[in-house]
Amino acid sequence: MTKKIDRYIFFRMLTITLFVMIVLIFIFIVIDFSENSEDFTDKGATFAQIFGVYYLNYIPEIARLIIPVAVFIACLYLTGQMAERLEITALKAAGVSLYRLILPYLAFAFLMTAIMSYLDAYVIPNANETRIAFESEYLSGKSDKVDTNRIFRQESENSIFKINYFNQDKGTGYRVDVINFEGDSISEKLFIQRMIWQEEKQHWKLENVRKQTFTEMGYSEVHVDSMDTTLNIYPRDLTRKTSDIYQLTYPEAQSYIQSIERSGAGGVELPKVQLYGRYAYPFSIIVVTIVGFALASVRREGGKGFYIAAGLAVSFLYLVMMKVIEPFGGQGELDPMLAATLPHLIFLVIGVSILVNARK
Repeated sequence: MTKKIDRYIFFRMLTITLFVMIVLIFIFIVIDFSENSEDFTDKGATFAQIFGVYYLNYIPEIARLIIPVAVFIACLYLTGQMAERLEITALKAAGVSLYRLILPYLAFAFLMTAIMSYLDAYVIPNANETRIAFESEYLSGKSDKVDTNRIFRQESENSIFKINYFNQDKGTGYRVDVINFEGDSISEKLFIQRMIWQEEKQHWKLENVRKQTFTEMGYSEVHVDSMDTTLNIYPRDLTRKTSDIYQLTYPEAQSYIQSIERSGAGGVELPKVQLYGRYAYPFSIIVVTIVGFALASVRREGGKGFYIAAGLAVSFLYLVMMKVIEPFGGQGELDPMLAATLPHLIFLVIGVSILVNARK
């Protein structure tokens, strides 16, 4: 009997979750299109581009965001329906405890978590890259660059770069100052008019270079028209955006953070929080499943109204807590790992507590 119940719960959860996801995705696209339609038309985007490129590549990210909500609604609806029909009461009378009854819910939650983690790691970033490129071209006010000018980077322990302006499209830095140290003293300064990235050779070409070499007796100065050099700085280190992490697979994101640390750029805490948040977010499916089951497994006054109110309240508080805590991690006031995982841990404790104290 329990195996039949397990299959019933699992496939009902799947059916309801898919239905809710389709409805929420449709609503999201309608609202987003109504807000951005004027920008689309003003910038000359065609109907095929809007829906065949932008929204087609936006759907994976929308799905990533709403899957926990859809699972939570499905869990509340199904469990609440079973409680209202006294099916849970009958199962408990037959010796099936709530701990046993939650197993098919958890099986479904773990499966969705695994699927979501894989998609977020290797599939969704490619779609995000296409979508964000479309936004940059056709939507106003979508620039999310971290650095635009006066960019400081530490090329090595003894070398500091200041790039007054970097053109991402041309891969060219303008008015670049380089200071090299020996111990605590300045050994060399370079004033470079242009620093051009050579993609084929994977090195930089420096043009119109004024080089000052310092000694105990003073300094000497020479001018060089152009020179090629290999640096521990790459164009990607100079064109950071707040959305970069969401366009990279997990291994690429880890390499990206290491490159930021290597180049000496500040603000590494924000991409760390974003990456750890991506790691942790799929596990919110398990958390909301436990919370939803614990809330709806006991028949309560108010019926469906209670479940709707509880669902809205929990979803709102969950989202608010993630958005409130994340900036503290991004600013370095909290450990990035703690900032990314704390909301999930808090609601996990709440869900387990409600389940333990529910009438078995």
